[in-house]
Amino acid sequence: MINWDEFWLPIKLSLQVSILSSLIVLVLGVAVAWWMSRKSFKGKTALETLLMLPLVLPPTVIGFILLVLLGRKSWFGQWIEWLFDAPIIFTWWAAVVAAVVVAFPLVYQTMKVAFSSVYLDLQEAARSSGANERQVFWYITLPLTYRSLVSAYILGFARSLGEFGATLMIAGNIPGKTQTIPTAIFVAVDAGNTTMAWAWTGAIIAISFILLLLTRQKN
Repeated sequence: MINWDEFWLPIKLSLQVSILSSLIVLVLGVAVAWWMSRKSFKGKTALETLLMLPLVLPPTVIGFILLVLLGRKSWFGQWIEWLFDAPIIFTWWAAVVAAVVVAFPLVYQTMKVAFSSVYLDLQEAARSSGANERQVFWYITLPLTYRSLVSAYILGFARSLGEFGATLMIAGNIPGKTQTIPTAIFVAVDAGNTTMAWAWTGAIIAISFILLLLTRQKN
């Protein structure tokens, strides 16, 4: 038998984390990709490699680094605790941070390719007509990359939804508070509760399938 109250809790939290983190990573990814596509400087390749690093690092490594950076022993973690009057570790906000970090390379790379594909002549024509950089971005570049923007958001959402290793490291697995679908599946399998594991697996497969289908339709 499936405990439906228990079933819906990780799904609601996963959707909450994914929606917020995908919005954050979309803004960050678009901003950084736009800036990187327009600038040429020494060390650009090294910086871009650093930005793409979460794509190839094991999630547990990312989680460990975030744990060190955001923990109470680091000055940044202490500053966050002072600012919000509570630590961020082992809260659902930690799950958002983990999702943003692991999803960023996908969004960044998608938007960088999109910005690079926009004809420079169109942008230069707008500038020669008196448009500033903000106007060029909003009225020329962004409309021309709309499909890629939607795809980047969907990919970021899907990656956030499936994040496990880094989330488990810094957010833990607290039912109703930090337990997402992937961590719930892990615990269910470990406890031998295959019914719940299959139920959550079916849910995340269905959501991911819909997201990928939407991405393909946009291309």
